[in-house]
Parts: sequence; C-alpha cells; structure tokens
Amino acid sequence: MKKLLSYSVVLFVLTIILLLIIPLPAAIVDVAIILNISLSLMILVITMTIREPLEFAIFPSLLLITTLFRLGINVSTTRNILSNFGSSGQIIKAFGDFILQGNVVVGLVIYLIIVLMQFLVITKGAERVSEVAARFTLDAMPGKQMAIDADLNSGLIDEQMAKIRREKIQREADFYGSMDGATKIVKGDSIMSLITTGINLVGGIIIGMVQGSGTLGEVAVTYSIATVGDGLVGQIPSLLISTATGMIVTRAVAEGSLNEDISRQFTAQPTAIMISGVVIAVLSVIPGMPVIQLLLVSSGLIGGGYYLSRRIKEEPSIAAAGFASGPGLEASPDDIPGETGDETLRQVTEEEYYKDVNNVYSLLTVEPIEMEFGYSLIPLVDESVGGKLINRIVIFRRQYAQDMGFVIPSIRLRDSSGLNTNQYCIKIKGEEVAKGELLVDYYLALDPENPEKEIDGIETIEPAYGIPSRWIRPEDREMAEIYGYTVIDPLSVLVTHLSEVVKQHAHELLTRQEIIHLVENMKKTSPELIEEAFPNFVNYSLFQKILTSLLKEGVPIKDMETIIETALESISETGLPVKDVDGLIEHIRTALKRTITRLYCEDGSMKVLTMDSELERTMVSCLSKGERGYYLALNPDVLQSLINQITVQLKKFNSLSQNPVILTSQVMRVHFYRLIDQFYPNVRVLSFNEIANNIQIQSIGSLTLENPERGGS
Repeated sequence: MKKLLSYSVVLFVLTIILLLIIPLPAAIVDVAIILNISLSLMILVITMTIREPLEFAIFPSLLLITTLFRLGINVSTTRNILSNFGSSGQIIKAFGDFILQGNVVVGLVIYLIIVLMQFLVITKGAERVSEVAARFTLDAMPGKQMAIDADLNSGLIDEQMAKIRREKIQREADFYGSMDGATKIVKGDSIMSLITTGINLVGGIIIGMVQGSGTLGEVAVTYSIATVGDGLVGQIPSLLISTATGMIVTRAVAEGSLNEDISRQFTAQPTAIMISGVVIAVLSVIPGMPVIQLLLVSSGLIGGGYYLSRRIKEEPSIAAAGFASGPGLEASPDDIPGETGDETLRQVTEEEYYKDVNNVYSLLTVEPIEMEFGYSLIPLVDESVGGKLINRIVIFRRQYAQDMGFVIPSIRLRDSSGLNTNQYCIKIKGEEVAKGELLVDYYLALDPENPEKEIDGIETIEPAYGIPSRWIRPEDREMAEIYGYTVIDPLSVLVTHLSEVVKQHAHELLTRQEIIHLVENMKKTSPELIEEAFPNFVNYSLFQKILTSLLKEGVPIKDMETIIETALESISETGLPVKDVDGLIEHIRTALKRTITRLYCEDGSMKVLTMDSELERTMVSCLSKGERGYYLALNPDVLQSLINQITVQLKKFNSLSQNPVILTSQVMRVHFYRLIDQFYPNVRVLSFNEIANNIQIQSIGSLTLENPERGGS
C-alpha cells in the first residue's frame, strides 16, 4: 500500500491521459470536475499563505499536471456534448442554466468576458512577470554569490550556512526559469478553452440539425447551455490557477504570507486611509450619487484610519522612553540564555540608578567592547521593534569561537546623545577605535571594478574594508545587483564592521582572567597535560604572551593541546627561564602550519609575495639587539623603498579572495612583520616552515633591494 501511494502522482497522470482516449459516463465526469475545482482552490490558497515562492517549489510541475487534467476533462465533456445531444453531467447543465438565465446572447457574452479577462489580463500579466523575474534572478546571481562570500569571509555565517544560501539561490534561479516556461502552458490552456467553446457550439448545432433533434432555436439553446456550462467548469479552475501563478511570481519582496503583508502594510498607512475617506465623502455632493452608501464607506475609512493612527502613536517606543539616560540600553550576548538571542533591554532613569551608591562604582568599570548608537540606529538594536543586532552578534560570537578558539567578551550596547543620529562607534576598553554611519532605510552597494552602469545613490565608503560605495534606495536593489554591485543591508554593514574590529583587536581582549578560564577548560579534556605544564614550565604570563601573539597575527588558538605540547617541548630543549619568547612562538607556529596554511590557501595553491635573497641578506645584517631582543633597523631610504614596493604589489591581491601574504625565511619573519605591521596591519608575513608540504606556492610578485649600497644603518 505504501509503495502504491508513492506512485500516486504517476498513476494520477496516467489516468489523466486515459481521459483523452476512453469515453467516460457523465457521473464520473462530474466527479473529475469537482476534483479539478477543489485542487485549483487548494493551490490558490497555498500561494496566498506561503511566505516565499520556494516553499511551493513544485508549482511549475503542478501547473503542468493541472492543465493536463483540465484538458482531459474538456475532451471528455466535448465528446459527451457532441454525442449525447448536449448532455455531459449535472454540473455542466447547472452552470449553463445559472449563467444563461434564459438569455443565450447575454450568457455567451458573460462567458466570453470571463475568458478574455483571464487570457488578456491575468495570464498575460503573469507570463510577463515570470519572464522578467527569471531574467532578473539569473542576472542577480553573481552579486548574491559575492554577498554570501563577503558574509562568510567576515565570519557572519559559517560554511554550512553559506552552502544552504548558495543552494537557495540556485533553487530560485531554477524555479523562476521553470515558471517562465510554465506560464506559457497557462496561456495555451486559455487559447484551447476558446477553441473548445467554438467546437462545442458550432459543432453541436451542426450535429443537432443534421440529426433532426429540433428546430434551430431549440438546438442553439441546448448546445449553448452545454457550451457555456462546459466552458465555465473549465474556466473557473483555469482562472484560479492563473491567479495562483500571478500570486507566486509577484511575491518577490514579501516578508510574510499575503494576508500578513497586506494587513501590516495597509495598517501602517492610516493617513492614506483617512484621505481616501475624505475623498469618498466629497463624492456625495455630486447629484445622483448614493449618498448613504458613500457616507457609510467614508465614515468607516476615516474612523479606521484615525483608530490606526492613535494605536501607532500609543505603541511603546524605545526611542521615546528617554534613551539618553545613564545606564541606557544595556545588552550583551552574555545575558542571552542558552544563546537563543532572548535578550532583555533594561531601562531605568539616571536618578533612580545612581541612588544606590554601589552603582556609582560601575562608572569605574572599563568595558572590553562597547557599541554606541545614534537615535536613528536604535531600531537595529531594539528587539521589540524587530531589531536583530543582538542575534547577529550571537551568531558571530559563536562562529568566531569555533574558528579561532577564543570567546569574545560581552559587548555593551548603548545609546549616545553625543553621536549624530545615523552614527555609531565601537570602543575597545573604553576608547573609540572605529566609527561609521548608516542609513537605515537604504542599502549599501559596493562599487564593482567595471560596473555595467552606474546606479543613483549617496556616495560613501564602506566602513569595514574602505571600499567605495553608495547608499541606494530599496527599490533600486535588484537593478544594482544586475549592474554588478554587491548590495548589503545596513545591519550586515554594521555587524561586518564590528566583526573586523573585533578580529583586529582580539589580542587586546585576551585578558589574564580569560587565559585562566581557557586553561581550566582544557583540564576537562587533557588534565595530565595541564598538570605537567602549569605552572612548572609554562606560567600564565608566558602563555598569555604566546596566545596574544598568535591572535594578533590572525592565527587560531583553538588547537590548545598542540600549542601547550610544543611549548613544553621547546622549553625542555632550551631550559628555564624562557629567554627567547619569539623563538618559542615561531616553534609553535611551525607546529600549527596546517592551520596557518588553511587560512591563506585556495584550491591547493597559495599566492604570495617573495623577497629576493639580496634583500633578505641585507635585512639580516641590519638586525640590532636591544633591551627586549633583536629588532630590524633599516636605513630610512631602504625602508621607504620597501614600503613603496609593498604598496604597489598589494594591488595584485585586490581581485583575489585571500589576504595578502609575504613569504620570508623563519629567521626574518617576526622582525619583518613588526616592521611593516604599523603600515599594513592586514598583511600576513609567513615563513616557509609554516606552509604545509602539499601546498603549491605561487609567487605573484617580488620585493627587491633597490638601494643595496644603503642597506646598513
């Protein structure tokens, strides 16, 4: 039985094909007509209640099946009408009698209006929308793919989520492509209905007159009833399916079901409702107008609009509740139970808060990370009005912990009267490190290298990466993607900027307390290793230096066991106390070479900048020893030449997805990194020992010694 059910659709299609061949009794045809109308109603209701077209991805195939079913019924009814003197079941007769009402001409006109309305308005419109949607969806695919890659690179989503979003984009393209073809089926069905109507009417009258079934008038009435009834039982389901087609291809910007979207968006415009009511009331002064009906409708619109406007004003708003108070908005992913994003926003007045003297001490606390917002950006944070910033922070925090092995501390979110309404700032340990500006009602379009056409917008600079961009209106989003722009919503811009700032300053956030927490957590999985290492060989101060050094250069510290084991091995060889911390860290980096390689490798290849041997020898000769170890003391002219070369060579990485990498020997790596870090903090310096053996190194540029005679200082 279960196997039979799995082939139910196949059996149904085969049955439809049989309808085209085998004559069916009128009673069975009535059942098929009822099933056809029921199925069409179900499809229409589904298209109105889904939130996005992909929830009903089978629609194109279903459209073909229902059209085939309707054609099979038409063939059966036409056969019965022509062979049984206009008789093809009770449903067709009932529909024909109800529409004609004894007047053949009026009935046929009404029927033709219904058919032409479906063919010229609904079917043709749905066909055009499907065609445009398919073209725009395919054209926008590259931009959407780039947006996914940007979110993945910034840590907002993981690889699994990126895969899901890519699959969704592919499914959208397939769906709209199928819909473009499926609407042609609906159009053909409408044309076939007109042809069937003509055959039934003209052919029936000819057959009736030849067989001598009555006078011309009697035959015309009989076959007119059958024709109109047959046409309606086919056109009603066809009209429902055409409407469903139009519904599903016009849901491009829907946020909920059709009912939810209409209710929300109409009730959000009370002024328009009241103005419409006033205009309707003015129409009542025109002579001959139905005054009572007009005034009833007008009063309903004005009253409803007034009620909605009052309700909107009375809704609690986080912005209207004194958002420039002392504690203000305090939110942190730490406060989220079970990482669900179920965050509460606590508001109290400044006077009430500081009545408790213990709360004054909170002013002495320096928060690890803070974000302050201008008035206009509050809706991005406030969950009561749909703000999703806290949820996005939770996602980033979890992803960063998985990737880097370090848990970002709680992020304090506050309002600020000192910022412009559209501004925000990010603070690390109480000091501002980054600032940006957002237009909440716009989208940010990142300028491509060679756009097909410029899009209108407000020019700006993307805050996280410094990419030239422009703020565009929501209605221009699809067109911008077609022109090659990468379009990002304001919340993603904000979270991307925050994530980049956190990554750059992660080493500052790794406190001694967090080091102790990480070590205690390691005791759960490797108690013997921790007992051996701490504190006899590795103290917390040394361990903090190791981990902060790794984090500063973007190396994950997730493989804590390898880090501790390598440190123990190195210390055992050199003995205590540890004098060469840099050498110890280089040893650990070599042990983590698979992790480091993965960060900058793509398809088994790593693109790098290299140094020629003469430049490296010169730099080795320029190493000087200071109180804190060796440092690189290059001649200013050589340094300037080197910086100029790096500036030029880094442009070659603009079109690549990996971070810029400069390859040096292990001896020079840390010294060269410290030299250029102040100029290029995002450039990674690796040694040959830190690259896995199975990786192909591809040099795309080289740094040379342009002034060899000035090498020393």
